Amino acid sequence: MHTAVLVIDVQQGLCEGEGAAFDCDGTISRINLVTRKARVAGALVIFIQHESESTYLEYGSGAWQLAKCLEVESTDTTVRKTTPDAFLRTELETILRRRGVGRVIVCGMHSEFCVDTTTRRALALGFPVVLVSDGHTSSGNAAISAQQVIAHHNATLTNISSFGPRVHAVTAENVNIAACGSVASR
Repeated sequence: MHTAVLVIDVQQGLCEGEGAAFDCDGTISRINLVTRKARVAGALVIFIQHESESTYLEYGSGAWQLAKCLEVESTDTTVRKTTPDAFLRTELETILRRRGVGRVIVCGMHSEFCVDTTTRRALALGFPVVLVSDGHTSSGNAAISAQQVIAHHNATLTNISSFGPRVHAVTAENVNIAACGSVASR
């Protein structure tokens, strides 16, 4: 079973300035660790970029660009999206099916929006998910802190069983992508 890493919305507008998510630098460092492992194993790395029609995350704007410290290679794929669901009205599912991907690794921003929605949709489409437990982040909200949002999603998403495929939360360090592209934890 081939694997793809989905790096969701790690964009300058979400990583810099007043609206920056919690621990962006650390999160990006851990995402880079996972994508390096994926490339060594020959797994597909897909960067997903959210865009809006307003000036915030407008296509081509500085805020829309991938975060500066994110390691991107010419062999990686990019998918543009306009909703929290990276599969909705995008070519993501087609790319995964054509490449024979049967499992996805999910990381990125924001835990409670695009990471959550894309993870649930992946499950609904039959893709088991490895959630990089320390590789997604949030800005938090008026009710709970960013750390609480992250912990909540690590616990909640791994408890979903109704789709059939499951979510397994694994730290970036413990993501192990075998040469055949399968994923396991140590």
